[in-house]
Amino acid sequence: MHTATVFDLDDTLVDTAGAWPRACAAFSARHGYRWRPEDTAALHGNGNWAAHVAAVCGGRATTAEVVDACTDIILDEHAAHPVRPLPGALDLVAAAERHGPVAVATASPRRFVLTVLDALRLTTRMSAVICGEDVGRAKPAPDPYLRAAARIGLPPSACLAVEDSPAGIRSAAAAGIRVLAIPRHGMRLPAGTAHLPAAQARSAVEALPLLTRLHTSRPELLAHRTTAQGR
Repeated sequence: MHTATVFDLDDTLVDTAGAWPRACAAFSARHGYRWRPEDTAALHGNGNWAAHVAAVCGGRATTAEVVDACTDIILDEHAAHPVRPLPGALDLVAAAERHGPVAVATASPRRFVLTVLDALRLTTRMSAVICGEDVGRAKPAPDPYLRAAARIGLPPSACLAVEDSPAGIRSAAAAGIRVLAIPRHGMRLPAGTAHLPAAQARSAVEALPLLTRLHTSRPELLAHRTTAQGR
């Protein structure tokens, strides 16, 4: 049976937990808005992040302007201080490649995504790269994962998603894709999402044996959701 792995990017493969909020805060400050912790929380896994920034700017910027400007800011920061992969993330990609194609499905802009993948030498290893511009509906809608599976050429049931955010987990599950969840900073998944992953780990390092198990086990034979957290 052919299988594929579709990775989220931000906070799943690379550490951008602070980078995007800094870029959005810098942009919104140009329009007289003082960024708050609640705004940072609102960005996590939010495929419509640019709309949030445009709204806090009082409509003085379009979502397209937000995307372009914030991408410029974060790429300038990346040039000075490169985005780093999370511990174990590149090993997780390598392990996934042993089971089939790998891909990325993210809400981030293509300019940023391709720059980061190229810096990590992952670009040529990806069978599909789905970015924010590629879908009409962002996560938690299933569109990014459905598009990724279609680009790879496999049905969703033959794919595994690796995700950190509740919205991303819901997106993959809605697409009919099993999910390996690695919640950011050990975050507890909300009640409406906690039951969706087939497996859960606290880090990419802990996720490695779970990824192998999920790729080598038929879904119907998994008696219960495997989790490395709390065991």
